Amino acid sequence: MEAAVVPRSDVPEEEPGPGPDQEGAAPGSADEVPGWLNQVPYFLVLAMMSAGIVVVAAAYFKRGPAIIAGALLLGAILRLSLPPERVGMLAVRRRWVDAVTLTTLAVLLIVLAWVAPQL
Repeated sequence: MEAAVVPRSDVPEEEPGPGPDQEGAAPGSADEVPGWLNQVPYFLVLAMMSAGIVVVAAAYFKRGPAIIAGALLLGAILRLSLPPERVGMLAVRRRWVDAVTLTTLAVLLIVLAWVAPQL
């Protein structure tokens, strides 16, 4: 009965890796970026989309969707070019799904702006 409660000694214990205070970890490395900085691409696309909506509200029905389409294309380019840890809230699904979705919406908006009558 005692053999069941004796700890196993054949499992090697893991050695802890270098912590933040130990050698091997650079506390002030250049790769360290504040968390809010990862959201800059998202806010850039959001600002462009807002500008497009303001232009549409000002009764420029051809320019507004073109600006919004540009924002969507910018989002697709940023989603494809940035690493996953730097893309922020632009990452919703897999990288290729996000890029195809944003590009498709941009093309549809460009077509809409092209065929819309000038008022």
